Amino acid sequence: MIARIDDAADPRLAPYAMVADPAALARAGLFAAEGRLVAPRLIASAYRVHSLLVSDSALERLRPVLETRPDIDVLVAPAGIISAAGGYDFHRGCLALGYRGAPRELAELLEPGAGSLHSLVVLEGVSNPDNIGGLFRSAHAFAARGVILAAGCGDPLYRKAIRTSMGATLDVPWAAANEWPADLGLLTSRGYRVIAMTTDAGAPPLRDAIAHLDRPAALLFGSEGYGLSRDALAAADVQARIPMPNAGADSLNVVSAASIALYEARPRVR
Repeated sequence: MIARIDDAADPRLAPYAMVADPAALARAGLFAAEGRLVAPRLIASAYRVHSLLVSDSALERLRPVLETRPDIDVLVAPAGIISAAGGYDFHRGCLALGYRGAPRELAELLEPGAGSLHSLVVLEGVSNPDNIGGLFRSAHAFAARGVILAAGCGDPLYRKAIRTSMGATLDVPWAAANEWPADLGLLTSRGYRVIAMTTDAGAPPLRDAIAHLDRPAALLFGSEGYGLSRDALAAADVQARIPMPNAGADSLNVVSAASIALYEARPRVR
């Protein structure tokens, strides 16, 4: 249903006032997605849509998608009201709210099924939303089975992570690892080879580590500042590094490293 709003005090805007307060939005069981490119990804995803708040121009851009979903509440307002309601200007005339739903359990993510031969991305302490979004975008591009987030990781449903991922956090399945690093043992028991990515010069090159890979890989990445914890490294089946020809370079951004690792691992688990 499409409705027009011309008053910034309209009570239908109340949920959007939480957009600038991610904790309050999460407590309400909601998340925000912004922009005309991301909103259709939300509509097409498994997440239930709460509503959209759009400008007239954004409505016209999204109309073909919205015509397929007449059940979605669409609020049309001037750009100034949208900015005032959401608390910031980087929405390009389109804000959307979705329901978080029940968190996916790790065991559910690991159930046999479609994509079970593809790699998993496992993260420890990756908190930056740009990195979270970039990692999900790479996971989506290289058809990863899913993403597992240990303690200290950022929220994939934070609006900046969603925007950076181009909506991939809404498509790629993910789950939290609540028993860490013990959950790495669960991955091994489910048939994954846990490969901890490191900058340690003593670790074998990634290509060597996966040269005879006969099962899907769970690629483990740590924070850019500190890398993986000792416990996580110890729990992995093998450690591996990405060799860099430039001796003056000691590391890669975690998103770049994950993209390379996913590309290298994927052909061996088709």
